[in-house]
Amino acid sequence: MEIFDLIVKIVLLVIFFGVMVGVGLYCRKHSTDVSGFVLGGRNVGPWLTAFAYGTSYFSAVVFVGYAGQFGWKYGIAATWAGIANAFLGSLLAWAVLGRRTRIMTQHLNSATMPQFFDARFESPGLKLFSSAVIFIFLIPYTASLYNGLSRLFGMAFNIDYSICVIVMAVLTGVYVIAGGYMATAMNDFIQGIIMLFGIVAVVAAVLKSQGGFLPALDALSRVTDETVSSSPGVFASFFGPDPLNLLGVMILTSLGTWGLPQMVQKFYAIKSEKAINKGMVISTVFATVVAGGCYFLGGFGRLFSDKVDVAKDGFDAVIPAMLSGLPAILIALVVILVLSASMSTLSSLVLTSSSTLTLDFIKGSLKKNMSEKGQLFTMRLLIAVFIAISAVIAILQYRANVTFIAQLMGVSWGALAGAFLAPFLFGLYWKRTTKLSCAVNFLFSTVVMLLNIFFRPYFPQLLQSPINAGAFCMLAGFIIVPLVSLLSRAPAKEKVASIFSCYDRKVTVAVTDSIGAGEEE
Repeated sequence: MEIFDLIVKIVLLVIFFGVMVGVGLYCRKHSTDVSGFVLGGRNVGPWLTAFAYGTSYFSAVVFVGYAGQFGWKYGIAATWAGIANAFLGSLLAWAVLGRRTRIMTQHLNSATMPQFFDARFESPGLKLFSSAVIFIFLIPYTASLYNGLSRLFGMAFNIDYSICVIVMAVLTGVYVIAGGYMATAMNDFIQGIIMLFGIVAVVAAVLKSQGGFLPALDALSRVTDETVSSSPGVFASFFGPDPLNLLGVMILTSLGTWGLPQMVQKFYAIKSEKAINKGMVISTVFATVVAGGCYFLGGFGRLFSDKVDVAKDGFDAVIPAMLSGLPAILIALVVILVLSASMSTLSSLVLTSSSTLTLDFIKGSLKKNMSEKGQLFTMRLLIAVFIAISAVIAILQYRANVTFIAQLMGVSWGALAGAFLAPFLFGLYWKRTTKLSCAVNFLFSTVVMLLNIFFRPYFPQLLQSPINAGAFCMLAGFIIVPLVSLLSRAPAKEKVASIFSCYDRKVTVAVTDSIGAGEEE
């Protein structure tokens, strides 16, 4: 029976990997120029864009790291983080950023976030600074994606973690290097479907193992932990034992997506305004099921305290312990689910990083007269380099047991979203925004998050968590950018008017005689 279970798992994995690579090779025809490779020719439909946004949003970091850690800390109230991800991180992000990002980035001919800052504020310095921040802080984020696979693969196959990392890195590299953005978008769609069905099946199976939803909730209400709270039933309560820190999680994991370059770049590539409205609905539904399901599942983690020792094994062991008793077919589905989540996010990150370095750093500073062919070759080379670096870091970090998944992601999200969210949002909406305000905000967030890494004990208690520190940086940006903008010299009115003219484009429509006929009588 064990041999049969292993064969089932291996066959499903081979099929999954075969489809991913096949899609990459199929999409080579869409990646023959820079626009096609980086943005799919700005002609990607709502379904592909919505799933690309959702799968880039939710990775193994969320399913294994965040769901395990926050479900253990906050109980069933952790579900609020998933709800916030759906409505603040997806619905509102699409509504506020989608149309204006698509229109202005095309008007400014910018394919990356650093290019946007350069064109919007006429500042090559902002472009270089932002591209450096993106490259530096995407590395720990990318390395964290691999870590979510370690315990799951160990549980399902008893395979060495290094092999898991190398296989995932190589296969992701193959289809991204071959097919560019279109390959990632098509594979994201396939991976998103797997994630949707997978999370529903896993939640149902785990609750069934506890006798169903109501018995599981009743059992959770009887769990006590004096080190967390003395209130009875706190882990089954509406807001959990620590609503203030839970709010920090909700802000970072939801509002943070508004400033992440790999997320915002999805809006650059979408086909039309009509597609944005449709994609907004699809993305919200996807996030509700996937994020809501992940955090809801993690909320029952303490029911499995007999199978996991958090003090010894860490929060990353919670979700694997919950899944260890499932049938072989479901464990295989979980492995593919987490692979899908990780590979989709990894592909988005490496494509963002390589395009940023090539278009914003190398082409703009080191080699200004870079040919189209040279740009494509450099981006593909950097994708391979970036994947290799992140894989090495992931293996070294795992063997040294440096930190938890959520901490790695918290630092990255905090630095990137804190640096870019407010400058990008104000840059889209407010003509008075200045380049000095952007530079100050970039510097503030990166310095705070770097200090949080190396001098965490000296921070106030609430901000010692990288998650709360990241949320603080994002909220601080909404004060820094407008304040510094008002105190600094206003940008030239003519230049700003030219930039914002893209929102005022009028379309003339011919009217038939019959429409106005009744008005003449």
